[in-house]
Amino acid sequence: MDFPRPYLLDEIAAIIQGKVLNNDSGDVLGMNELHVVRAGDVTFVDHPKYYNKVLNSAATFIIINKEVEAPPKGKSLIYHEKPFDAFNTLTLHFRPFISSNQMISTSAKIGSGSVIQPGAFIGNHVSIGKNCIIHANASIYDHTVIGNNVIIHSNSVIGGDGYYFQKRDQGYVKFQSGGRVIIEDNVEIGASCSIDKGVSGDTIIGRGTKMDNQCQVGHDTVIGKNCLIGAFAAIAGVTVIEDDVILWARVAINKDIVVRKGTVLLATSAVDKSTEAGKVLMGAPAIDVRQYWKNYVTIRQLPEVLKKLKK
Repeated sequence: MDFPRPYLLDEIAAIIQGKVLNNDSGDVLGMNELHVVRAGDVTFVDHPKYYNKVLNSAATFIIINKEVEAPPKGKSLIYHEKPFDAFNTLTLHFRPFISSNQMISTSAKIGSGSVIQPGAFIGNHVSIGKNCIIHANASIYDHTVIGNNVIIHSNSVIGGDGYYFQKRDQGYVKFQSGGRVIIEDNVEIGASCSIDKGVSGDTIIGRGTKMDNQCQVGHDTVIGKNCLIGAFAAIAGVTVIEDDVILWARVAINKDIVVRKGTVLLATSAVDKSTEAGKVLMGAPAIDVRQYWKNYVTIRQLPEVLKKLKK
């Protein structure tokens, strides 16, 4: 997420009530989680397991709960006892919830030829391109960006919060979502779908992709161009689905993996690791469809094999 202007590190430290440990890296330009962090961004780390990874990441500024005597060159640090909470504070500061009192925000931009059906909600700072149709009772949350010739069917929610919580002794603490959803040109979203915004970056639906009804797309997921996604598909957060992928009904995709170009996942399959390009997969966990059917035939023969062994 980009900040509205460059900020001094001291300004960021004041917002979160942290202590600047060293400051030799210029202005803070934005904030992001580790997997999408860029030079000029501030990120955070709160677990020893990830200290080295974050300290050596692209991040220029790091909120950390450890005194670091010699941080890597070009890194500036802010000490905070609870970096996760501090990052949430920044999100709420730069992307606060703003309530609406009308169905279509006056700050929304809607292109020529686009139709907003009765009962649809268009939030603050939403951008909708030309010749789109937003059907009745769809909800387009704040800061969503929609391209041209997009169709969104009834009861879909675009831009809900990411499903991301940190477990603590007293319960779960929500990781506040300050990212966006970007829907590119010629996309169709079926009825009752949910596409969560990024926590700090963007959830992206690529040009020409078509989604059936009741699909779920998690936070920070990037779906490529010209994909087909069948009904009830569940796609976890921080997943990359490359171009020309087909997911048939009730497919489940785990987080932090890549479904590579041209992959076809047959109905009710589940993927727990990155795929090879152009493969047709089936099962849970999904394997090559030919191997799946060979295994199935073998299992069907087991009762007869056991009978013969008992004789």
